[in-house]
Amino acid sequence: MVDTTPAEAPATASSLKGSIGVAGIVFLVIAAAAPLTAVAGSLPVMIALGNGAGAPMAYVVAAAVLLVFSVGYAAMSRSVTDTGAFYAYVTQGLGTSPGLGAAALALLAYTTIQAAIYGLAAATMRDVVLRFGGPDLPWWLWAGVLIAVVALLGYRSIDLGAKVLGILLVAEIALIVMLSAAVLLQGGAQGVDVASFTPSSFFSGSPGIALMFAIGSFVGFEATAIYGEEARDPKRTVPIATYVAVGTIGVLYAVASWALVLAFGSDQVQAAAQADPAGLTFTAAAAFLGGTAADVMMVMLVTSLFAALLAFHNAIARYVFALARAGHAPRPLMGVHLRHGSPYVGSLVQTATAVVLVGAFALAGADPVLELFTWMAGVSIVAILAVMLLTSVAIVVFFRREGGDTRWWHTRIAPVLGAIGLLGISALVIDNFTTLIGGSTTLANGFLVAVVVTYVLGALVGRRRPARRG
Repeated sequence: MVDTTPAEAPATASSLKGSIGVAGIVFLVIAAAAPLTAVAGSLPVMIALGNGAGAPMAYVVAAAVLLVFSVGYAAMSRSVTDTGAFYAYVTQGLGTSPGLGAAALALLAYTTIQAAIYGLAAATMRDVVLRFGGPDLPWWLWAGVLIAVVALLGYRSIDLGAKVLGILLVAEIALIVMLSAAVLLQGGAQGVDVASFTPSSFFSGSPGIALMFAIGSFVGFEATAIYGEEARDPKRTVPIATYVAVGTIGVLYAVASWALVLAFGSDQVQAAAQADPAGLTFTAAAAFLGGTAADVMMVMLVTSLFAALLAFHNAIARYVFALARAGHAPRPLMGVHLRHGSPYVGSLVQTATAVVLVGAFALAGADPVLELFTWMAGVSIVAILAVMLLTSVAIVVFFRREGGDTRWWHTRIAPVLGAIGLLGISALVIDNFTTLIGGSTTLANGFLVAVVVTYVLGALVGRRRPARRG
């Protein structure tokens, strides 16, 4: 058993503190998934470019694969309590070099997805302000405002962040549930059917694109283990939070996407999504809940994106902290705020990184959605899939070597099945990657090479620098 940090240790120069429970961790994970962003942003694109009415089944498949993966992930969390999560697990199973490669990929995934969301959030804020008669300000100005607020909350303790996310998330999920219930109770446009969950619908069109967006909607669920040091009884809290988070996200997305399909009709929804992907969900809300609800949904989309930004900011700050504490990053980055118990130095560094990355796109005159959001989201999906594959292998190796947990399903069978599922999804994602980032083969290959180079550089650092504790 490798318990790297006591669950409720006081704040010191090398430990975090907090009392977050299952509900708080689940809130953070679901917030990172940004449910309303998925339903109003990703889902219409899945329907338009992917497999049409079969999109809801893509969420079921993604959730099933991740739930199987989570069995080994949760078992590992009982043996390794470390805010590095994927990085810590790969290190314990495969060694320092692969672990540092995984850490580099995780940092790349979270940094790029956060930058992507800053672009989408800034563009959404600009549109909402204009809709309600406000000034027409550049998107990068709104991005700056968001970065500043996220920086302030990220600097404070995780308990404060969880409370903020909890309030926003309850309202966000309530709105999605209301829309889903209204569509189902009113019978949709052409009656209620289950065509979305049939094999013929799922395999129609381009199911690979649908799976790509579906798996991307779960990015961030690793946070269940990232907050282990700040949790009450992490050996119980983290496994429960992992299953609850993945299961809740999967059910919510499957039902909400099914309802959206029914709102237009199984045989009409793809044409409607292709005609107006940005307004598809809001059109359904106006039809089944009223115009006011559609306006509220637009505002809530901004808060959904903000919640995701804060969740990813917290995750990245803790990765930086874990790397510094292990001796693989400059020692000052392991600084913990004596009053808040937060990795405030890592938080400040993450803020600076966001400013540089978003600023580079702004200076280049890039479109915040078509380029910043789309390109960075694509890179993130590929990177996080690679990290999860490494983690699956590490879990099997760790328990074969260390023993302790003798449950074959948890430590052998489920991790292998999860790896097979992730490998299949990865193949589909890479096959459709050019479409995801805009159709440029050169750009797609460049981003894929960048992912590989990131892993190699991280692994090389692991060979050159010995680990350190304390």
